[in-house]
Amino acid sequence: MTLTRAALADMVDHTLLKPEATTADVAALIEEGRELGVLAVCVSPSMLPIRAEGMLTAVVAGFPSGKHHSLIKGSEARLAVQQGADEVDMVIDVGAAIAGDYNAVLADIVTVREGIGNAVLKVIIESAALSDEAIVEVCRAAEKAGADFVKTSTGFHPAGGASVEAVRLMAETVGGRLGVKASGGIRTTEAALAMIDAGATRLGLSGTRAVLDGLN
Repeated sequence: MTLTRAALADMVDHTLLKPEATTADVAALIEEGRELGVLAVCVSPSMLPIRAEGMLTAVVAGFPSGKHHSLIKGSEARLAVQQGADEVDMVIDVGAAIAGDYNAVLADIVTVREGIGNAVLKVIIESAALSDEAIVEVCRAAEKAGADFVKTSTGFHPAGGASVEAVRLMAETVGGRLGVKASGGIRTTEAALAMIDAGATRLGLSGTRAVLDGLN
């Protein structure tokens, strides 16, 4: 797939979710994101409020384990939106998905959806930890719950991050009705373009400059 540098940048959530991140690090992320022309910056909710004019502000909820009570995830997401977040990337209860309890996954997502009003909701499914069947069912639950995107990974799970195969399956399942965000371990231009070819409509990148520089 042929993309310009600017077009690729406009698909990127420029991300900093390291536990040791400081306010100075977030300020540097915002400045770099503005320089690179990215669509959004993605930070931990404790870093809010931030000033990221010209970009969307995304935050995570229930991150990175997803093993938070649904009401906690919903409250965390609601507070983030009140503090200026445009988008929320929530983590599902991966164990519920592995166990095949897709009604629990659905209820978890609905709770966050109801907490954030019209803000964009991305649902992190940890695709590397799931079977193909579970990926499909969780994507269906996300759509039924009113999510806007399904997202591959936190980037923190030992099973791994995004894969072309998972992105393709997710994209086929949501059929263009939801966006697909590929995130976790995407460090090269070639990897980013492969994810887009497979159906990703958004990319979560921490090494954004290196990826974009491959299109110079």
